[in-house]
Amino acid sequence: MSDDVIVKDSNGATLAEGDSVTLIKDLKVKGTSETIKRGTLVKNIRLTGKADEIECNTKQVRGLVLRTEFLKKA
Repeated sequence: MSDDVIVKDSNGATLAEGDSVTLIKDLKVKGTSETIKRGTLVKNIRLTGKADEIECNTKQVRGLVLRTEFLKKA
């Protein structure tokens, strides 16, 4: 993971390791029948080194990679 990558949410707020984010859109999870609903709070995110992706765990799915365009900082 490189330190020069700045990760921003859909509103332009900078995200850091361990932040909490909220989904702004219902998202279907590929490979499962799960849908994560809009408004779901995701805690303790991990940065992937890519400016448009984060890793996280939800109650339904572990090891999930989410695009930052569908998130806002909580």
